[in-house]
Amino acid sequence: MSVPAQRRFTFVAALTQAGIAVTGAVVRVTGSGLGCPTWPQCFPGSMVPTGAHDVPAYEQAIEFGNRLLTYVVTAAAVAVLLVVLRAGRRTSLKRYAWSLPLGTVVQAVLGGITVLTGLEWWTVALHLLVSTVLVWLAVQLHVGVGQPDTGQPHLTVPPPLRTLLAVATAVLAALMVAGTMVTGAGPHAGNSETPRLDLDIPALAQLHAELLVGYLGLLVGAYFAFKAVAAPRAVLRQWWILAAVVLAQGGIGVVQYFTGVPEALVAAHVAGACATTWAMAALWARTRVRTPLTEDLADRSPQLSPAAAH
Repeated sequence: MSVPAQRRFTFVAALTQAGIAVTGAVVRVTGSGLGCPTWPQCFPGSMVPTGAHDVPAYEQAIEFGNRLLTYVVTAAAVAVLLVVLRAGRRTSLKRYAWSLPLGTVVQAVLGGITVLTGLEWWTVALHLLVSTVLVWLAVQLHVGVGQPDTGQPHLTVPPPLRTLLAVATAVLAALMVAGTMVTGAGPHAGNSETPRLDLDIPALAQLHAELLVGYLGLLVGAYFAFKAVAAPRAVLRQWWILAAVVLAQGGIGVVQYFTGVPEALVAAHVAGACATTWAMAALWARTRVRTPLTEDLADRSPQLSPAAAH
């Protein structure tokens, strides 16, 4: 299979990992989290909705529909694994490819735990956070398959800038954890009887906002550092994509907070979290490449020596 065809498979796999996080948010904001009140069955003795009168039909349909999407995500992940293995790609890509179906199985089990615990806020939070990790891994695979298996990997920016990006990624992770805590204390639990995180929402929102400011500061610093070292155009282009996504995501968060957390914006904010993860993962991947470069990376400044990678 050609490299462009492989990249189409990896793109779909990354998209499905992000997409099921968004549909999970739809389940939550519609109060359908217990539309199927047990797991792995939907109702005791039935794998499908039964039309039980104590659970509204629309809640059953939404939750069961989200469960069915797990099969789509699994199929995409398995397809990517088979494509990478059949193409005989390098070991690092095979590891990323294996992580997707295995991670999807873990996600399915976490989803079951979430239902069986009655949608405890920390299980819902963990469910989303694992999705962002899988999006990150899928993007590393997507970028990686576009680069040749031969040759030596090398950095396109000095090592200290990779460290700066690693710190920014850690802050982004903390930012997302804080966001799940805001959600855990907020009104959209997935079910009207689910207990919420008993912490002050304005204080959690303030922590979330401060981490965002810190993350933006690191991104701004990274941009000027990239310019100072004449980073490749592909890196700078990806930085601008990330900056646009982060600013849009911040805007959604502000509007969401001051408008009483409307359901549609909650789903949009989760989509924004996945998009931010995707853009940050792509930026990270663009700072370490293999030679000879693929066509989309060939328009960069003179590369650092391979020794810079060590």
